[in-house]
Amino acid sequence: MFATPAYASTAGAAGGGAAGAFISFAPLILIFIAFWFLMIRPQQKRMKEHQNAIAAVKRGDQVVTGGGLVGKVTKVDDKFVEVELAQGMKVRAVKSTLTEVMAPGGAKPAND
Repeated sequence: MFATPAYASTAGAAGGGAAGAFISFAPLILIFIAFWFLMIRPQQKRMKEHQNAIAAVKRGDQVVTGGGLVGKVTKVDDKFVEVELAQGMKVRAVKSTLTEVMAPGGAKPAND
């Protein structure tokens, strides 16, 4: 007696079929598309530009390391760069830890 009305109400809803399933997944698909264009794609673009800048680093470029140190590149290897932080003070840094590459002579020192 109680099962009959419940069975009857689900039988009518099953007639929607594929159209009903698509409509229920449409909001999820739209949210994924919005995330792709607003978040994932721009991030991939920035990462690609950063990797290209790191790969193109050359002697004389001014760089910022992951630790926030700013210096001038004096030597470039496959995986390492030698950065001159002050006159006569050189450190080796892993190339992939560079966060920014600036053109040589891009900014003047504050004291000059």
